Amino acid sequence: MMDKFFLYYTIVLTVIIFIPLYRVVKGPTIFDRMLGAGAIGTKTMVLILAIGFIFNRFDMFVDITLAYAVLNFIGTIAIAKFLGTEKAKE
Repeated sequence: MMDKFFLYYTIVLTVIIFIPLYRVVKGPTIFDRMLGAGAIGTKTMVLILAIGFIFNRFDMFVDITLAYAVLNFIGTIAIAKFLGTEKAKE
């Protein structure tokens, strides 16, 4: 019963990931695109955890999610740092 719930949950979450994708593609500013990419990264982390629960390997998938979270954070900081420089403003 619970596995079926998490299976449906992951399917719905996969569909919901495409909502911020519209903001990434059509965003009027680069900051809207950054927020959309961050939202996709956050939803992907939740999706990875749900998949770990489905496969009964939650402990392994927590480690994968933490690594993904660090990469997402570093990527966001790198883009923000680039946008804050004078070279990006040209």
